[in-house]
Amino acid sequence: MSAPTVALDLTADPAALTAALVDMASVSGEERALADAVEAALRAQAPHFEVLRDGDAVLARTNLGRERRVLLAGHLDTVPIADNVPSRWEGDLLYGCGTSDMKAGDAVFAHLAATITEPRHDLTLVFYDCEEVEAVRNGLGRLERNHRDWLAADLAVPGEPTDGEVEAGCQGTLRVEVRTSGRRAHSARSWLGDNAIHHAGEVLRRLGDYTPRRVDIDGCEYREGLQAVRIAGGVAGNVVPDECVVGVNFRFAPDRSVEQAEQHVREVLDGFDVTLTDSSPGALPGLAQPAAQEFLAATGATARAKFGWTDVARFAALGIPAVNYGPGDPNLAHTRDEHVDVTVVARCTDVLRTFLT
Repeated sequence: MSAPTVALDLTADPAALTAALVDMASVSGEERALADAVEAALRAQAPHFEVLRDGDAVLARTNLGRERRVLLAGHLDTVPIADNVPSRWEGDLLYGCGTSDMKAGDAVFAHLAATITEPRHDLTLVFYDCEEVEAVRNGLGRLERNHRDWLAADLAVPGEPTDGEVEAGCQGTLRVEVRTSGRRAHSARSWLGDNAIHHAGEVLRRLGDYTPRRVDIDGCEYREGLQAVRIAGGVAGNVVPDECVVGVNFRFAPDRSVEQAEQHVREVLDGFDVTLTDSSPGALPGLAQPAAQEFLAATGATARAKFGWTDVARFAALGIPAVNYGPGDPNLAHTRDEHVDVTVVARCTDVLRTFLT
């Protein structure tokens, strides 16, 4: 027998709704109960929306025949809990896993769905699963594969944490493994071997000496980064190792394609055995699009670059202009003391209400 669905009040203050969402733990892969609660609340409290479901992704949309459609997207999952559920308050700060990334954004979107009955744009809301894990499990990607028409829009706004600012585009990311090889020997007779870990020193030197680009695109400065993020090697305490693997992550500006980024990494690490293990393209700002310009005017903000990868890139690949906008602080995402300032939650709610009405 499944657990009873928790009742969510979407008309409540978005800060209180954020706390209710946080108190329903939803680590990646464990979103079912929260998805059930969100679906039930939308069906009961937003009857002007058509509600659809795919796995643990819930989609709601109006069909009012408006000239444009705006899509608000928020993931329901969080990183693993770090003794920070249930939520707790300290003045205007709400602490708890997912407060910043991105249940505050989810709460704002759900609240607007229940309280705006005559939007000037048709609206689509997507609450999806498994954003915080490998791309193959991403619920938004599953919707793209199974129901491409559900994601039709003239502007998409993922509610990723931006501290109430507009963050345009996103960086691309790729990961490679760099292998160095040698020859095993007894460490007491090291001259008979060839130490693969020592050879990795040149890899680390090149990465340490690397000067990353800063790239201005549409007034947004993207900062690249090429970093060793993992190293593994060694056989035993008395063996000269014959293999070492350095994991390297390249965060690249969206003016590079994945292929160009990979080629650049291979040039930096020329002479070494480099294997690509994972990649996702970035997204250009797309601020020249009319819908994006209208959103910027509504916020009264100047867009800045998004550091890191978000599902903005997925929408960009579909030809949909997209910007990141949410109340959480990106510097607090995934931390043990993750929290959100509820005054920013209120401000984001007001800005989006103005834009949509």
